[in-house]
Amino acid sequence: MIANYASALNAAHDAAAAQHYPPGALYVVATPIGNLADITLRALHVLKLAESIACEDTRHTQTLLRAYGIDKAASQLLAVHQHNEAQAAETVIERLRQGQRVAYVSDAGTPAISDPGARLVAAVRSAALPVVPLPGASSVTTALSVAGIAAEGAQPGGFVFAGFLSSKATERATAVTSLGQETRAVVMLEAPHRIEALASALATLGARPVTIGRELTKQFEEIATVAASAFPDWLSAEPNRCRGEFVLVLHPAEMAVESGAEQRILKLLLAELPLKTAVKLTADITGASRNALYETALDLKKAD
Repeated sequence: MIANYASALNAAHDAAAAQHYPPGALYVVATPIGNLADITLRALHVLKLAESIACEDTRHTQTLLRAYGIDKAASQLLAVHQHNEAQAAETVIERLRQGQRVAYVSDAGTPAISDPGARLVAAVRSAALPVVPLPGASSVTTALSVAGIAAEGAQPGGFVFAGFLSSKATERATAVTSLGQETRAVVMLEAPHRIEALASALATLGARPVTIGRELTKQFEEIATVAASAFPDWLSAEPNRCRGEFVLVLHPAEMAVESGAEQRILKLLLAELPLKTAVKLTADITGASRNALYETALDLKKAD
């Protein structure tokens, strides 16, 4: 499908041109993680305005720029990736000191989270030069937004970003065991050629829910929540499921009901109300896991 982005550039100018874009600043620009329409108007304006663009892959970024109708000479693109980031930062700093606006983009999403960019930003800040963030697409927040982790009774807003786990089986298994004790959601990334190994490692966590985001925002996007033990079978059920990039959200571990306030409240409510109602009210009052409270309620009923 061919889209006309000329109107987008015009809209970007109308919406963002009146803002201040100081020269000699590094602009950290989020780019789409798959769907080209997921670009902000301010990002388009800055990419067109910048005298230089530092990028993880110059060829990839040139393709991206041309899709939006932004023309940049090869000399305006600087390769800044994980293998040369420290050295390339010096070139960026030199251009900033010349008064250039330099935009930094990774191949997809928000730079410096899992992709390169953190060392560049640190070097620029150490040189006492300004860094301006331009927020936008992020695979991490995209996956979290559809995982529905609040339904687990977890504390809202808390999550751990684990990124890519080790490719070594022993280290990966150790990491999974540790993350399995985490009471917050855990976000992981994985490549298609390693997803089956990670699924097998996560399967040891049994009934713990995992939300799988595959090819997020792209044509063949797929989102599913399954028990960790069922993850390998979910992958093997459809051959195409091992293709594409993955973002996984390991749902929070359910917190055990303590023998303190939660259990006292539950016991009092059970004396006056049906079991399900007592469990719901106790969960609403204390924030404890409804499933864990239900198991405790059954134990209390048996004891009576």
